[in-house]
Amino acid sequence: MEKTLALVKPDAYSAGHLEEIKKRIEADGFKIVQEKEVKGTKSQMEEFYQEHKGRPFFEGLTTWMSSSPFYAMILEKKEAIKSWRTLMGPTNSEKAREEAPNSIRAVFGTDGSKNATHGSDSLESATREISIIFG
Repeated sequence: MEKTLALVKPDAYSAGHLEEIKKRIEADGFKIVQEKEVKGTKSQMEEFYQEHKGRPFFEGLTTWMSSSPFYAMILEKKEAIKSWRTLMGPTNSEKAREEAPNSIRAVFGTDGSKNATHGSDSLESATREISIIFG
């Protein structure tokens, strides 16, 4: 079984969408191995999103992700990374509404960064991100 990190970002978490997102996760056959509310620090979010350092959205993203609590889950399933990314839909919520209208980002996301959820994009990223969030 493979593990991946799933975050319900501050926009969707503060709007009260956690339970509906968790229902979708469980209905898709994932096991939630570990979960917790997180209030990330700015430096923790800079480390978490380090691959985006230097991009125009990096400062805003790390500030936003450290400004309000979010919810973190370790998900387990065969091909968890690929399955979670499919369930989330395209990164940009507007694109998700066109290409995957029933995806989590299409339903609960607002735009490119306020897109409701995060998911690891590789096994290496999942290992690193789980370590940052869960220790």
